[in-house]
Amino acid sequence: MKKKVLLSWSGGKDSALTLYELNETENYEIAALLTTVTQDYDRISMHGVRRSLLERQAKSLGLPLEKVFISKDTSNQEYESKIQEVLVKYLTAGVGSVVFGDIFLEDLRRHREDNLSKVGMEAIFPIWKRDTAELAHTFVALGFKAVITCIDSNALDKIFVGRAFDERFLSQLPSTVDPCGENGEFHSFVYDGPGFEEKILHTIGEVVLRENRFYYCDLMPVEASSSNRNIIPAPAVCPHCYVCEAKR
Repeated sequence: MKKKVLLSWSGGKDSALTLYELNETENYEIAALLTTVTQDYDRISMHGVRRSLLERQAKSLGLPLEKVFISKDTSNQEYESKIQEVLVKYLTAGVGSVVFGDIFLEDLRRHREDNLSKVGMEAIFPIWKRDTAELAHTFVALGFKAVITCIDSNALDKIFVGRAFDERFLSQLPSTVDPCGENGEFHSFVYDGPGFEEKILHTIGEVVLRENRFYYCDLMPVEASSSNRNIIPAPAVCPHCYVCEAKR
């Protein structure tokens, strides 16, 4: 019998690779994608992607979406309380595990395991300790398509935000930057690839600097039509504009 799990979902490449791994094993039933949304901005927390794109992503993948809404200035106590409430709901429904796309941050793994143990659930890490360069190239080779939505300017130049996550992007990363951005150097949004019924159509919008450190690129949904159904506008960067108050 398949194990029922929640999949912690950011909408980015590591989440997509983790979902791919789960589907390949055929040992898991995904009850829902679990995503934190900053309510004030109506965007995925950390990544700054619009909720409407997140919802299209989940629909294309054919999976339920469980959104946890938090305030922009949420405390750890508020965050953990809201997450715990959702976890208990799923535990009651027979879901005993949460799957994460973490790769090598030991402190983060322990934190997740400790929090889940409080409600009697376990954590699963399908891509843990995998070589991040190998994972990054595998992501591209499998046919996934993603765009960089946020970069940490302490690690990367502004020119990297809004770009496609592809072989060219990887070849131009500084040697000090992890190929999967595991240290928070960059974040992404996956709009096509294995498991997607259709592309998540979007255009590349405004770019803004927040907290004098993080550059965010807005992705704007595009409605499908007979003329644009198979078109994804090429990633570009607009250096002179504004994006809503997405918070890392």
